[in-house]
Amino acid sequence: MKISNRLTLISSLTFGVVFVTAAFIIYIAFYQSSEKRIFNDLQRICLLSAIYYLEKDELPIDQHKQIKEQYNENIQDVEVGVYNKENNIAYGDNLSTNSITPQILNKARENRKVMFKSKDHFYFGIFYQDNQGDFVVFVKANDKDFKAQTHELMIIMMIVLLAGLLVIYILSRFLSKIAYKPINTVIKQVNEIEASSLDETIVNVNTHDEVQKLIETYNNLLQRLSNTFKTQKNFINYISHEFKTPLASISGHLEVFAQKDRSPEEYQEITGKVLNNVYEIEQILNTLMILSGLKAETVGKETFRADEMLWDISDKISNVKEFANAKLRITLKVEDEKLLKVKGNESEIGMAAYNIIENAVKYSENEPVEITLLNSDNQLQLTIKDSGRGINANDLNHIRETFYRGSNVGNVQGSGIGLSLASILFAKNNVSFKINSKEHEGTEAVITFPKL
Repeated sequence: MKISNRLTLISSLTFGVVFVTAAFIIYIAFYQSSEKRIFNDLQRICLLSAIYYLEKDELPIDQHKQIKEQYNENIQDVEVGVYNKENNIAYGDNLSTNSITPQILNKARENRKVMFKSKDHFYFGIFYQDNQGDFVVFVKANDKDFKAQTHELMIIMMIVLLAGLLVIYILSRFLSKIAYKPINTVIKQVNEIEASSLDETIVNVNTHDEVQKLIETYNNLLQRLSNTFKTQKNFINYISHEFKTPLASISGHLEVFAQKDRSPEEYQEITGKVLNNVYEIEQILNTLMILSGLKAETVGKETFRADEMLWDISDKISNVKEFANAKLRITLKVEDEKLLKVKGNESEIGMAAYNIIENAVKYSENEPVEITLLNSDNQLQLTIKDSGRGINANDLNHIRETFYRGSNVGNVQGSGIGLSLASILFAKNNVSFKINSKEHEGTEAVITFPKL
């Protein structure tokens, strides 16, 4: 059942229960109030009847005449019976031997008054002492008017209940459409969102209520899902980018090795090199899986030497065919060897540094790439500088974005992944990374490692 239909049903049931309860209370109150009013009127007629019948011999004629007029006015639809101490009718009518029993008459004498209701009549009796003796005066009134009034009240309340239920139902349907319009809008927008468009957010309907909070929460969820999908989608691209170097090294070693027969020592040497490349691939895969959220991180931070990392990167670069003519100049301007020690994930930092150096080699226009380790305010700083084509100011603002490539890359092959991946890995290890560049003047990457 739809929420709007449920709201309509609940509203109607609530109104029905409240109205029936209120109607029951009103009916009981009206019933009791009407009974009390009728008995009060009968008591007054009882007293008037007693004076009319029993005080005739004591009242002046004029006063008795007035009593008679009042009696005649009130006696309509009412029967009166005056009973003596022998329970016989002394004046008026014998009301009903079934209702006015000796027990009832005795009760009136004991309590001074008595009142009760039979199936079709109201009765009221009083004990009246006179010079002629002791009497019980009873009056009897038909309850047709009383039943008619209560029946009419019940019909009116039933009509109001049915009309109210109809109005509440129609009004609830109308209000539910207005109240749930924002939700329907959200549902429509959610149905239009696909896996390829998770970065699209739901338009805020500005209801300033729980619906708006739901939209904001859902947009945050979509943003997280979008980021997760993008990261995992980039996983394959990262792998193809990072596996390129070790695979090229393996193929290069095997091609050279296959040109002629080799000695056992040469077999062992080439096997060791290939195995090192395989281990590197495994390490890269683990790093990328952790980075993409596909695997929990289990490797903690470690301490390693930055200069040794640079020499390893230099060896990797030299083993790539397309970088055979690369000119890397590594300079150490650090007097205290302790400063060369860096704390972090060596595989991740090494992968990031390799990408920066690889980019420098690609765009150096066959000019030397200056790689320098120096002391900057007691922090180890790595600078990678080339004299190549550089990056224009507009591209400089976007080069950290995945798949973004500068407008002046020309025929240089690339995927636009290296710098974005390096930025992520450096940030993950609290390493500061910035790029300074001017078009046609070269590029300088400045990497500052945190203090131990």
